[in-house]
Amino acid sequence: MVGILNQVAVVTGAGRGIGHAIAVELGQLGAKVVLAARSRTELEATARLIGSSASVIRTDVRKKQELERLFEQVTTTLGPVDILVNAAGVGIFGRVVDLKDEEFETLIETNLRSIFFACRRVLPSMIERKTGHIVNIASIAGKVGSATRAVYCASKFGVVGFTESLAEEVREYGIRVSLICPGSTDTRFSRAETTGKPRDRMLRPEDIAHAVRAIVTQEPNSFISEIILRPTRKP
Repeated sequence: MVGILNQVAVVTGAGRGIGHAIAVELGQLGAKVVLAARSRTELEATARLIGSSASVIRTDVRKKQELERLFEQVTTTLGPVDILVNAAGVGIFGRVVDLKDEEFETLIETNLRSIFFACRRVLPSMIERKTGHIVNIASIAGKVGSATRAVYCASKFGVVGFTESLAEEVREYGIRVSLICPGSTDTRFSRAETTGKPRDRMLRPEDIAHAVRAIVTQEPNSFISEIILRPTRKP
């Protein structure tokens, strides 16, 4: 297993849920973890669990200028990014005829557009150094469409296609771009009370964090291109 001690890792959506669990996992592995999300209170709570190796930078990933500021600050204070995990995401569900324009924009800008801007920002340094990990968190909804989730699924299908294509673009530089597609996960985003699925039959955020650990500690001659995670027992 390859270590990531003192590597600079940026995790979006790190204040809660899957992003929170991934940030804690990377901190336990010894990375210098930069936590990005909109809620400073939640980010600071995550940072306390990690300790002195964690940095908090409040960021709204929907805003390109805030993403630019995030990576400029990281580069200035810690150095180039070694690991980028795009875990920020939002879910808005409903029939296409009922979905508002602003809800469409929120879904696409948060779930897909932000990943494009974040990846584009870290790639030049990774290409120059011929090393780096990018992990994009999609969803099973990026593989199979379902009623009342058309735009959510479109955003996640986009993440899948973008990640697969980017991985092929940058393999020659030693950069590994990986995709994780979790099924039903017990987070505030997908509460058992609202989904009707029993909590003990859902994935835990830590399950996705363990998948990220497997990806970033892979030996350098290979990479895990995609992980699909489902609960052991069908919800």
